[in-house]
Amino acid sequence: MHGPAAKLDADKAAAKKSKLGVILFLCYTLVYIGFVFIGLMDPELLELHVIGKQNLAIVYGFGLIILAIVMGFIYNAVCSRYEDNMNNK
Repeated sequence: MHGPAAKLDADKAAAKKSKLGVILFLCYTLVYIGFVFIGLMDPELLELHVIGKQNLAIVYGFGLIILAIVMGFIYNAVCSRYEDNMNNK
């Protein structure tokens, strides 16, 4: 039978990693709610050209994608530090 490649011990950093994940999720959700709110309350605002010929909807949408990627890197870096500090004690 196939088993795990490496023996995994209890993750002492799991609680901190979960809390960080929830915080980042809530931050992203607030930014996304802003996008939806603009779309509901003032859709014409999304047509406003903000960077060259790109309208606010495109710029905001790409911003959301970039924010998600950056938050993923932040999550990985911080969680790796948590694991190194807490699991090696």
